Amino acid sequence: MPKILGESLAAHRQQVRAKVFDAVRSLLYTRGFDGITLSGVASEAGVGRSAIYNHFPDREALLVAFVEHETAEYVTRLHSELASVTDPVEALAMFARMHVEVMIGRHTPPGQQMDAVLSPEAYARMAEHVEPITTQLREILTAGISAGQMAGEDVDALVRMIMAALAAAGEVEPAVRFVLRSTGVRLT
Repeated sequence: MPKILGESLAAHRQQVRAKVFDAVRSLLYTRGFDGITLSGVASEAGVGRSAIYNHFPDREALLVAFVEHETAEYVTRLHSELASVTDPVEALAMFARMHVEVMIGRHTPPGQQMDAVLSPEAYARMAEHVEPITTQLREILTAGISAGQMAGEDVDALVRMIMAALAAAGEVEPAVRFVLRSTGVRLT
């Protein structure tokens, strides 16, 4: 009988998932998705292979769950940080700063692009989890345009361009300045 972690089965499942996601994070950014196996994740996490299969039927399901988890944590942090910010320019700078810091800390894994190794359904499911992030950006831009602090551009086009720029950024502050300028904010 495997040892139960935590005080309940729910706590046990949560702790196993946390260990598995830590292992996936480590392996994903050192080996890439191509180099991940469920048995390798189990070994890295220090759990039995059957524990992995109890949570995830295959590698693809594991990766999708991992991305869902990481995105949910980021969105929670983003909402918390932005909750007290009322100035749209300050909010946009904070959004850009946080996003670039996350992207730099979690660089693109080695190996093939995710859309090449995942089924279209799994890739679409992963992409859905970006929506709360882009919704937050859309709200910031709309508030900035309404307040006259940002140029009245097509908000959806701005969201796509800003997200692309932030994903490609290698340094935080130049990216923040670029995003602010791209929305018509005059920097002093």
